[in-house]
Amino acid sequence: MPTETARPDGALAGLARFCHRRRRLVLLAWIVGVIAVAAAGFGLGADPDNDFSGGDSGSAQAQSLMEKHFPEEQGDTLTLAIKADAGVDDPAVRQQVEEVLADLSDSPVTGPVVSPYDNDQLVTEDRRIARTTIPLTDKEATKDEVKPLVTTVKDASGDGVTMGLGGDKAEKAETPAQGPAESVGVLAAAVILFVAFGSLVAMGLPIVTALMAILGGIALMKLVGHIVPAPDFTVLVSALIGLGVGIDYALFIVTRYKEKLESGQSPEDATVGALTTAGRAVLFAGTTVVIALLGLVTMGQRLMTGVAVAASVTVLVTMVAAVTLVPAFLGFAGHRIHSLRLPRRTARGADAPSAERRTPAERWAGVVPRRLLAAAAGAVTGLLVLAAPALSMRLSLPDASVQPHDRSSYTSYEIVSEGFGPGYGAPLIFAAELDSAGGDLAPAADAVAGTDGIAHVTRPRVSEDGEAATFMAFPETGYQDEKTADLVHELRDDVLPQSPGGDSVRLGGPNAGAIDFADETSSRLPFMIAVVIVLSLVLLVALVRSVTIALQAAVMNLLSIGAAYGVLVAVVQWGWLGSALGFPTDMPITTWVPMMMFPVLFGLSMDYEVFLISRVREEYERTGDTRTAVTRGLARTAKVITAAAAIMIAVFTTSLLGHDVSVKQIGLGMAVAVFIDATVIRMVLVPAVMELCGKSNWWMPGRRAPEKTSPPPAEVGEEARV
Repeated sequence: MPTETARPDGALAGLARFCHRRRRLVLLAWIVGVIAVAAAGFGLGADPDNDFSGGDSGSAQAQSLMEKHFPEEQGDTLTLAIKADAGVDDPAVRQQVEEVLADLSDSPVTGPVVSPYDNDQLVTEDRRIARTTIPLTDKEATKDEVKPLVTTVKDASGDGVTMGLGGDKAEKAETPAQGPAESVGVLAAAVILFVAFGSLVAMGLPIVTALMAILGGIALMKLVGHIVPAPDFTVLVSALIGLGVGIDYALFIVTRYKEKLESGQSPEDATVGALTTAGRAVLFAGTTVVIALLGLVTMGQRLMTGVAVAASVTVLVTMVAAVTLVPAFLGFAGHRIHSLRLPRRTARGADAPSAERRTPAERWAGVVPRRLLAAAAGAVTGLLVLAAPALSMRLSLPDASVQPHDRSSYTSYEIVSEGFGPGYGAPLIFAAELDSAGGDLAPAADAVAGTDGIAHVTRPRVSEDGEAATFMAFPETGYQDEKTADLVHELRDDVLPQSPGGDSVRLGGPNAGAIDFADETSSRLPFMIAVVIVLSLVLLVALVRSVTIALQAAVMNLLSIGAAYGVLVAVVQWGWLGSALGFPTDMPITTWVPMMMFPVLFGLSMDYEVFLISRVREEYERTGDTRTAVTRGLARTAKVITAAAAIMIAVFTTSLLGHDVSVKQIGLGMAVAVFIDATVIRMVLVPAVMELCGKSNWWMPGRRAPEKTSPPPAEVGEEARV
């Protein structure tokens, strides 16, 4: 475990001295390197890849058949939905609609548009609602190219006519940029650091370090995308993670540096001491985050592997910045780390009673040991209650139905659902290869049409090469409805196998693909969790030299993450305070959110675990008494853990200011988990369980528990102040 007695002549000490003495060179290297990587990454970086299909699922096989035998139907499309109070055949309405159709057809990114006036199947029986499909000729059409189409449709609405343009491209085109969310997070972090440190200089070092590391990390991540592609949400998620850990890692080192200075050391010695103690903890915590993130590779999903690698690159850059750039900045700051101070009240004099001189952290540290069983039982019970909703978690990918109601894509969904049923936005595509004797999908189509929950089935069509056939079915329920998922499973497991030739029919489409992705994630998530826990335990045991503490950390991390899952389900899926937090409607949890949350949170929780346990162990080696060690360790770390957690929470909750419902979910979940981890876990459960375990905390096969090595300091408060 990294302690104050770490060797001053080790590799980290040498690195600290080099960065401190050659601070101008180090800073220049960072500036030039970040500018160069940013220019390359943002100019030549890979485009995001949002195709979650692939693998051996039924939807992937159906997609493969469609691409092979129906290539002309594989382009992206948009859906124009029209609702007219006077009916679509009203002359004024018809003129209004045909002008929009002409504008859409004239766009350089669209193909021929079929007018609903030329096909009665595109108009409802009461002639009040119509729809049509607009093909996109360019599969790589950008937001800037599609946005004018959305604007055209929005501007054409009015005078009793409502129009909406739906489709994945339209949905992305009208989704605003994340906006000031990250800036708000940085501002909140700055305020927290200023209050914690009381100095503008000390506040600025972690902020500047984190921002430089994030800029370089995201740019490098875009270059890595040419080798390992990642979806578009990766940048936002990596920015959240990088900003949080980047500031926290620098905070830990600056905190130790200030302590060393206040103990009388020179700036260079203080830098060396900070890096050989807090720096070691940072390297361990960052390595744990990287290992946990790479656990996503076990999911066996191409794009989640890309997310794992991309986010890991960002964390690695923040680690390097913490142990190189921070020592260089400390070299520039020296004793001026206290400059531009926040005025402090000095009400508590040296002659004040001892009880009045104790900090809140010291007083809290004395409360837990007096109520061990009550604290442990209460904390565990509360966490289990919070985790209970997670048992009903449903997974899906967001569609137009869960977007803000002022979006054109939501208007299109609402109109189509009203006129043709909610299932028209979630079609099921069936495809099969035909044998040499000729095949017929009619029996399978009839069997599907006779299934409860199916609203309409199209007639089978044979491909131009005559080797495959396809048909579509529209469920009665929508994309996000649990009954739709049950229907897909029923069709695959019961209906198709019992129809002639049904075994060769593959069921796919975007709806089925999302269901397959959710099923695959649910089945592999426990394996990923097990891998992350085992790898992290091995690393933690090697560092803390205690099996007991490593197991405690694993169990407590599971409790805090489970509680975060439960809160996320209650807010997003059940709708508790959902609208107040910016979620347009109740919705399932986005499929990739829980599997992304677990490794990130499991790794981040080790930050606080290492910082707290390192101090507890240090005190135990001095005193040999668990109660004293826990009390003093908690008192000495409570302030910095609280500040670090507050920064993380501020950064993660700013995602709620954005417009991406999936990023909102992961931001909310991680903010809740960090809050629980830094309060209930680190401030209550860890101290209580450690004291209950006593000397067993330090059990390691073949090694005796550490003995007392020196007398305890006279006053905890003298060493606790940051």
